[in-house]
Amino acid sequence: MSNIRDRVSAEEWQVRVDLAAAYRLVAHFGWTDLVFTHISARVPGPEHHFLINPYGLLFEEVNASNLVKIDNDANIVLDTGYPVNPAGFTIHSAIHEAREDAKSVLHVHTPDGTAVSTLKEGLLPLNQTAQLIIGDLAYHDYEGVAFDHAEKPRLQKDLGTKNALLLRNHGTLTLGDTVAAAFARMYFLERACTMQVRTLSQCTEGRSLHPTEQSVLDKNVMIGSMGVASASQYLIWPALLRKLEKLDPSYKE
Repeated sequence: MSNIRDRVSAEEWQVRVDLAAAYRLVAHFGWTDLVFTHISARVPGPEHHFLINPYGLLFEEVNASNLVKIDNDANIVLDTGYPVNPAGFTIHSAIHEAREDAKSVLHVHTPDGTAVSTLKEGLLPLNQTAQLIIGDLAYHDYEGVAFDHAEKPRLQKDLGTKNALLLRNHGTLTLGDTVAAAFARMYFLERACTMQVRTLSQCTEGRSLHPTEQSVLDKNVMIGSMGVASASQYLIWPALLRKLEKLDPSYKE
């Protein structure tokens, strides 16, 4: 097979590098579910093509060249020698269709994120991290494994204009106008879920939660709506790429 970098635009190659970095970072932070779940990214251009992981590879094996380019029906439009999981793209395609700003969509099934998604109360504003993300968080009720495209309009309606989603009884999802923004939002959402699981585990007899005053909560929600995405591209993402360079720079191959 000819070199993939020679067959795509410079703009697409940069998206491939960023998306491959996100897969490696998801593996690094322990958010993977074997070969399942996905991160997708839109290819620059009018065709509405997307990049997604090769089905069957661990996230730590993904690199810029083996990402598969597909259309919105998960048909392969640039073959890198690997298959894709069409059923896994149902949720991603729904969001890419409805949100022009959804250049990247990240979905995981972590123990803590799934645990919080299963609570009727969902994510609670127990701490600063949760308060910074909660104002941008929506919920979608579980309808079973996402094989049925008839679910798409309901998912799109539930997401609305938010950039983070708790898929009830299922997992967490974030989106962004860059891979960096989607990843940063997931980091804080997952961290908030872990903090909640640990906090509630301490609420035994004789212990109770310390509430945040409403005025402080409102202030943090406003700060969160402005800060996470803006910090991601120029502060968080370069630092994470430096970490990857030390760990394993092969994501760029």
